[in-house]
Amino acid sequence: MIPVTKPFLPPQGIYQNYLNGIWKRQWLTNMGPLASDLEMQLKEHLDVQHLLFVTNGTVALQFAIKALELQGEIITTPFSFVATTSSIVWECCTPVFVDIDPESLNIDADKIEAAITENTSAILATHVYGNPCDVEKIEAIAKKHNLKVIYDAAHAFGVKINGKSVFEYGDIAACSLHATKLYHSVEGGLVITKDPELLKKIAYMRNFGFDGPGHFAELGINGKNSEFHAAMGLANLKFVEDIHEKRKSITQRYDEKLKNLKAVRPVWHKESENNFAYYPLVFESEELMVKCAEHLKLHEIFTRRYFYPSLADSLPYVKPQHLPVTDDISRRVLCLPLYYDLTSEEVDLICRLILRVQNN
Repeated sequence: MIPVTKPFLPPQGIYQNYLNGIWKRQWLTNMGPLASDLEMQLKEHLDVQHLLFVTNGTVALQFAIKALELQGEIITTPFSFVATTSSIVWECCTPVFVDIDPESLNIDADKIEAAITENTSAILATHVYGNPCDVEKIEAIAKKHNLKVIYDAAHAFGVKINGKSVFEYGDIAACSLHATKLYHSVEGGLVITKDPELLKKIAYMRNFGFDGPGHFAELGINGKNSEFHAAMGLANLKFVEDIHEKRKSITQRYDEKLKNLKAVRPVWHKESENNFAYYPLVFESEELMVKCAEHLKLHEIFTRRYFYPSLADSLPYVKPQHLPVTDDISRRVLCLPLYYDLTSEEVDLICRLILRVQNN
């Protein structure tokens, strides 16, 4: 059986060494030494100014909306994981969908201004599959209309634009460290901002708003993470370069083997490099995509229609909206298996089976 993804796990001995320290200290959560160390190491690794380790990527998005005190309408993308939209609704704001660019699959920055109203407070855009949005155009629009910008950077760990971390764009970026991601802490998320005051505010929010015993600085929730998750994050960070190179080689093998497939890959940001978080293909037709996915499944090879269906017309708590590019792309896109342990022989098998469907 070949799953669509499989979490990377470090050698058990490395993780056990961190666990031994946890047992000695008996400090399990509430921003213990491992969680604090992970924050410092990630700041250095990612070359960002301010970073917080939180419960998960969804909570990171909710913190971003709450910390920026957003109200009214938030412009967003319909081509993303459900947490992007559900976080907006959860925080009592209204998502306003803008169609995507057919090549990058990110929110179409040229269509954002037409969606701005007097009730618009922010833009929440996703770096889809880790591919950076048109951050410069979005920043210009935000400045012109006095809007805040949040990036759902769940997929974008390690991505840079002209040598600068993609997390440094916008008012706040949120990243996921879920087990399915290329770098993970089992469960976890990151909040990144250039603004030290925002960082301080979210740090209070992460711990119920506490500012010392019996004193509260902010409205808060429990958004902390445990020492056990931090331990996995620290252990995995030692292998992140190796993970990147392995996933890159798998991607290149797919590219070579599938060069004659009637499908295209999203066009990556011209001033950025792929982090190889996913291997998405946009097939020539939905029919061909479905046939390939079903044929692979017969051989116990599992793919994912990521993202399908469009968030604009599939959520019971959002008014349905027809967006032609998103509707079209979401029906034809498929993510193939991609993970550290995937072998060249398995990639070759996947590609042979897909091409057999096309050529029959």
